[in-house]
This record gives sequence, C-alpha cells and structure tokens, in this order.
Amino acid sequence: MIEKIEELLVEVNGFNATSKEDIENFRIKYNGKKGVLNDFFEKFKEVPNDQKKEFGQKINTLKQAVAVKLEDLKNASASSVVVEKEDLTRPAFPLELGSRHPINLVKNRIIEIFKSIGFAVADGPEIEDDWHNFTALNLPEYHPARDMQDTFFIEQNPDILLRTHTSSVQTRYMEENQPPIRILSPGRVFRNEAISSRSHCIFHQIEGLYIDENVSFADLKQTIQFFTTELFGKSKIRMRPSFFPFTEPSAEIDVYWGLNSETDYRITKGTGWLEIMGCGMVDPAVLKNVNIDAEKYSGYAFGMGIERITMLLYQMSDIRMFFENDIRTLEQFKTL
Repeated sequence: MIEKIEELLVEVNGFNATSKEDIENFRIKYNGKKGVLNDFFEKFKEVPNDQKKEFGQKINTLKQAVAVKLEDLKNASASSVVVEKEDLTRPAFPLELGSRHPINLVKNRIIEIFKSIGFAVADGPEIEDDWHNFTALNLPEYHPARDMQDTFFIEQNPDILLRTHTSSVQTRYMEENQPPIRILSPGRVFRNEAISSRSHCIFHQIEGLYIDENVSFADLKQTIQFFTTELFGKSKIRMRPSFFPFTEPSAEIDVYWGLNSETDYRITKGTGWLEIMGCGMVDPAVLKNVNIDAEKYSGYAFGMGIERITMLLYQMSDIRMFFENDIRTLEQFKTL
C-alpha cells in the first residue's frame, strides 16, 4: 500500500484543473467520505505493527499534499474569475407559488363528477366549418346565430369561423363513432358580444351527450339531479320548457339557490331560483345528419357556461376577472 500512496503523491502534485468541476471532483476523490484518504485510514488498523509508523507518515504526507494542492487550485481559480454581466432573463427571487385558474378548478370538478357515471372527455378544433358548427346541428340558414353580429367568421364561401359552442365537438365525435356514446366536450368558445361584467366575447363551455337505445327524458333529469347535488350540494331543481334547434323537447335547468343573504337575493332576482344550463333530447334530424339510426337510438344533451358556474361557486361578480390575470384575484386560489 505504501507504493500506492507514493503513486498517488505523484498524481496529486502533477494535477491541474481547468474548471471548478475538476477541483470539486479532485476534492471528492481524496477528501470525500468514500475518498482515498478515508479509505487508507480505515486500512491503517490492518497494517502490521512494524509498518504502522511508516504507513502513517505516508498517509499524512498525502493528506498535506492534497490540502496544499486544493488551496493552490482554489486561489488560481479565484484569480481567473471573469465577472460576467448579470443575466436579466433569469427568474426573479423569491419564486411565488402559483395556483390553478378558477375556471380550470371548476372545469376539472365538473369532469370528475360526470366521469364517475361513465362520461369520457372529447376534444375538437376551435376553428370550425359551417357544417359541424351549424348545419349538422339543425340550425337553418336563417337562424340568428349565423349572423355576423353573433359569430366571428374567418372566411366565407365556404364559411370558416370560431366555434360558437362545443356542440361541434359532439358532431365530429358522432360522425366517427356509433352508439353507445357518452361524452363531455369542454373548451373555449367565441361570440361577437359586447364585453361587460356579465358577458364576454370569449368564454368556456362544457357540454354532455349520451346516445344509446331507449334513452329517455327521465334519464336526463336523473343525470342533472345527480350533477347539481354533487357540485352545489343543493338537490332541488326545476326544468322550464325552452327551445334549442338541436334538441326536442328542450328545457332550461334552474337550481334552488335559496335566499339566505343579500347576494342570494341579487343573483336570483329575489326568486331563490337560478338558471345554470340548457338541455334536451337530441333532435332526430341531428342523428340523421351524422348517420346514426334515429329509429333505433335516442339521446340527450346538455350544456353550461363554466364562467357562470364559477361565479356562483366563488361569488365573483364580474366575468372580466377571469381574463385579466390580476394576481390579487388568482392568488386567492392557491390552497384550492
């Protein structure tokens, strides 16, 4: 082992570093917990008594040589440091803990609820054509939604537009899949509306579709009842007759919000009831447009605005707050 120590002495004295990493590797090799010096000290007790003195002196010599070399390397490194300009693109400190956006929090919760009863998530493009956004959904050419006042058209002849609802995702899914179908289609939609505290030209929808044999309006009502109880903890709902081109019969869903505070009076206009979504049985014409046998299959669809639900759950009074990215608003959701 003495010969090995002498070889290492030569190596230490002749070592040169070109970087701080080289210096650190050298230190670890000799002075680390599992380094050369500790290894020799461990083996010292195995050395015969008549060789201990010489062996100990050699180890100390190697230890001193390593210490001197490290000191020289550090001094040389310090003297050659070039002051670099500060990197203005590096992250600032301290780094603040972020949070999920309230829209995503509510969207994910809604998806969780419907996934628990068998719904899968489907996605589709935000830039759509006339067929998938309007015609296949039984919206005739004279329908107001086709007017330039409501829809952002990108091209005409053929019509290319920003989707006005996520029902277009359902159209595409039905074209490619046969029943049974049970899907949710969340995403952004766009309508040419004036921006105010209650409306925006960009908002988020989540729509559901279930098609199978013998699906009834009773199935729809039970699904909505389950959803409202899970999300709001409120079990009382009512259905009011309404009209949508793609469902027949159609209804608006109200949930009984109560009148426990001044806020409740304001958002329910003193009635205690609050509209949260639209729904209905899928019109047979829609099924025929996507080549599904309307004699064999039936289904229901529903849709809601995620901003509206989020405003209710978190008592937010202005829809514009979701798009302004005000830190004072968003940081309130760090623990959610």
